[in-house]
Amino acid sequence: MRILIIEDNPDILANLYAFLEPKGHVLDSAANGYAGLALAAQHEYDVMVLDVMLPGMTGLELCHKIRTELRQATPVLMLTARDTLQDKVAGFDSGADDYLVKPFSLVELEVRLNALVRRARGQTAGAAVLAVGDLRFDTEKFEVHRAGTPLVLTRTGYIILKCLMTQAPKLVPRDMLEQQVWGEDRPDSDALRTHIHALRQVLDKPYDFAMLRTVSGIGYKLLASDAPL
Repeated sequence: MRILIIEDNPDILANLYAFLEPKGHVLDSAANGYAGLALAAQHEYDVMVLDVMLPGMTGLELCHKIRTELRQATPVLMLTARDTLQDKVAGFDSGADDYLVKPFSLVELEVRLNALVRRARGQTAGAAVLAVGDLRFDTEKFEVHRAGTPLVLTRTGYIILKCLMTQAPKLVPRDMLEQQVWGEDRPDSDALRTHIHALRQVLDKPYDFAMLRTVSGIGYKLLASDAPL
């Protein structure tokens, strides 16, 4: 994998290099958000690792710029010392795909990075344009439009949306979505809920009706019109 690491702690950065480079991974690094944004704009990476607390520009701001200004869907793993649900929601809202709390296991970090890259590469197979109502998803180009307006999602958001659009208007159980996103390596129970929240903010918040509906305790469905469940 080619990995971009944006981390201002020299000890953590040295540990990442010492662990990942001998395994054949190619690493680039930056110690602040502005330098990291420049590297992301200049090169293609398989995955990025961003520290939340960075000098000059926070990791949340940087991730948002990568998604909205660079329009890149490269998987992003956030590193942070904070582990509340609110912090996780903020990370996913900014465009992150996964979240790892410090101190962390280097082995777990590599496992998560491998999983992100596998899912990202698998998402490109079977290109098609999906349509539900005024929502369009080009799965080859990773381009989503609602009513002609482009929407920027995370990699995980793309996976969830593809599953919902493929099944629409049928109900998609939580277990099916978790299997599509994480396979057998499922994280804690808050993870799907936070990704759904982030997807809903982009997909529905600016529009007259909500397409993404929750069926309490069971799962989610995508509807083309403002119809009752």
